[in-house]
Amino acid sequence: MTEPLDDTAADAHPPVALVTGASRGIGRAIALRLAATHEVIAAARDEDALDELAAEIGELGGTCHTMVLDVTDAALVAEALRDVRVDVLVNNAGVATMKPFLELAPEEWRRMMDVNVNALYHVTRAVLPGMVERRMGHVVIIGSLAGRNTFVGGTCYAATKHAVIGFAESLMLEVRDAGVRVGVVMPGSVATDLFPEGTDTSWMLQPEDIAESVAYAVESPPHVLVSRIEVRPATPKKR
Repeated sequence: MTEPLDDTAADAHPPVALVTGASRGIGRAIALRLAATHEVIAAARDEDALDELAAEIGELGGTCHTMVLDVTDAALVAEALRDVRVDVLVNNAGVATMKPFLELAPEEWRRMMDVNVNALYHVTRAVLPGMVERRMGHVVIIGSLAGRNTFVGGTCYAATKHAVIGFAESLMLEVRDAGVRVGVVMPGSVATDLFPEGTDTSWMLQPEDIAESVAYAVESPPHVLVSRIEVRPATPKKR
């Protein structure tokens, strides 16, 4: 694990982007995309996958620090991010178990709530004070179109994504006068390993599409606040 930039570092450094769930899928694509303009801190639980990501970013001429971290552990998150300067936070970590409510085990419910909702508090609470103190920063949360839709098997997952929107839009109103921008990116179906093996993903969005949406929000002029982006496949699923 490489050491991330200390909060006392000079402004000569490029801005620092922390991406959670960066070892695969959407998070990995976001880290690769932002590495062109940011010093990346890639956080996830899979150390080997993080090392591969850091090596790839290094080969492209960027800088990537790795942070092996369980974002559901409040104490570990607070310790790991203490004194770490973060200019852009991308709360991407998420899990999904799609089952009818009566088939959903308590541990599956807790896991989705912990990763999709509680981790938002832990990670954002750790880095937001520094943003407010510097009067600049950007928080981007990866939500889902499930945050305003419902479907069979989505009692927990859709509930967590509805919570994401409420969290993001309330926080946006709280901190925008402090120079901190908050927004949510809401994809439709994205071809990641959240879908069971054998699923037809040919019609879906790619992780890189979501990464471009995040970059658009982050790279908007400082006086522009992109508070919500909805992204969906141009061609709907064929039935």
